[in-house]
Amino acid sequence: MQEPSISEPVPTLHRFPCGQCGASLQYAPGQGALRCTHCGYENRIDNTPASLVEHDYLETLRDLAATGTHQDSIAIDCTSCGASFSLNTATHAGQCPFCGSPVVAKTATHRQLQVQALLPFRIPREQARTTFQKWLHGLWFAPDKLRRAATDASRLVGMYVPYWTYDAATATAYRGQRGDDYQVEESYRTVENGREVEKTRIVTKTRWTPVSGHVARDFDDVLVLASQSLPREITERLEPWDLEQLVPYREEYLSGFQSEMYQIDLEPGFKRAREIMAVTIERDICRDIGGDHQRISAVDTRYDHIRFKHILLPVWLSAFRFRDRTYRFVVNGRSGKVQGERPYSAWKITFTIVLALALAGGGWTLWQHYHQPRVSSTTPTLQMPLR
Repeated sequence: MQEPSISEPVPTLHRFPCGQCGASLQYAPGQGALRCTHCGYENRIDNTPASLVEHDYLETLRDLAATGTHQDSIAIDCTSCGASFSLNTATHAGQCPFCGSPVVAKTATHRQLQVQALLPFRIPREQARTTFQKWLHGLWFAPDKLRRAATDASRLVGMYVPYWTYDAATATAYRGQRGDDYQVEESYRTVENGREVEKTRIVTKTRWTPVSGHVARDFDDVLVLASQSLPREITERLEPWDLEQLVPYREEYLSGFQSEMYQIDLEPGFKRAREIMAVTIERDICRDIGGDHQRISAVDTRYDHIRFKHILLPVWLSAFRFRDRTYRFVVNGRSGKVQGERPYSAWKITFTIVLALALAGGGWTLWQHYHQPRVSSTTPTLQMPLR
């Protein structure tokens, strides 16, 4: 079994120079190659199939406590939102991609477990920007300033976001109740046509029976966000990810992009994984109990053969401040799926309400005009005497 290796504390940011002009090569999404933005030279990335290493969870925790298994990484710390991420080697200042605050490359060393695998970007920047703009223009009541700020191409940053994946074999003992429906006929009294009468009806009742039992399930690649910089509800809506396409970690895939350091450690990450597993385990218990209804009163789950991977997943990220609040938009760098936060324009909502009321009032006036009863007036006829 291979455990995470301990690297020497010599943090570096690698640069991949072009073999023709010397400029920096950048990873070309979906091309499997590094490309020079100046002369177009390409350098293919060796994508020879290799098995991904999953590490033993409990042994790694013991190793971390005893020896500090880690690798040292250079990160930029944002003082506004607390994000830790890497900048391009040629970039020394800019905006935090997670909150839009200005940052300067005052690097700090972070002790991190090594990344085992990643999903390379498949969606290029222009495609992500087009998809993002279509999504943004479909938002109702979005302020115009938001649209202008959010469509600024320079704000769309390619970011590798840290995740954990967990495997576990679970065995669960449970206690609860099984509810079986049955029908009975009952009499009741009611009033019909001014008279009290007696009638019958069929009523469904439930018979509850105490039950207990065991269920078991093996979980594979339970995905847990290891970042606190992005809201979980947004990143979860980016799923599913094609994790079967994970490739062993290579720095070439990060060239021209940024990567975030994990902020949720291995053990808290597994706590979240247990919460995710619990949803499926509860469904298994209900299915095992059977009947028409189920009540679960006690659950005791044992987790064995726990293994994990530290991986990076690609997103195109846009974050900016609007009226003293940060709004974040993310595009799945593999599928192009868009999710985000959004403000509402108060004046647009007010205008729409006023317009709707005006239209409703005008419609009511027209209806009254054409449907109200008309009173005919008759003019007296002058009778002339016959001669």
